[in-house]
Amino acid sequence: MNPQEILNDAEHRMAQSVEAMVHDFASYRTGRATPAVLDRVHVDYYGTETPISQVANISIPEPRQLLIQPYEKSMTTTIERAIMKSDLGINPVNDGTGIRLTFPQMTEDRRKEMVKQVHARTEQGRVSIRNVRRDAIDQIKGLEKKKEITEDDVKGYETRIQKLTDTFVHKADELGKKKEEELMQV
Repeated sequence: MNPQEILNDAEHRMAQSVEAMVHDFASYRTGRATPAVLDRVHVDYYGTETPISQVANISIPEPRQLLIQPYEKSMTTTIERAIMKSDLGINPVNDGTGIRLTFPQMTEDRRKEMVKQVHARTEQGRVSIRNVRRDAIDQIKGLEKKKEITEDDVKGYETRIQKLTDTFVHKADELGKKKEEELMQV
């Protein structure tokens, strides 16, 4: 691998870390109904763990309510049980045609708990980005040991990798702050 390929790979992996954060933040409950909160809930569908979105239609009839309509009626109780076991903190209501999830207004304590989760996930993102930096720098130093690049080149690439790292850590921090503000809105 040449140094430019190492840089491109590092940038790609850092971007993936930030994307993973965006995906995880979408599944955090904010008091508004969004189908993304069900992304982490899986049901047993003929022996395979399957996301609810693949076995049912999920709609938003009201701002704080989700309606889950299984493609197969037999899946209704399975979906209901999976939601009760999950960490969503919402009791599903089976109304015969589907399952309704009504999101209550979040309490101050729940908001603070969610903010702690956001902080922890943001830190995970930062650590992931730094690990990519470490790997890239190790690869660059490996090229120096093989005498493929000079010591001056190593310093230049380390600087570029650090700038990339700073950019992506800043993006991760901004995402965390944005989600925190969203959670704290009443």
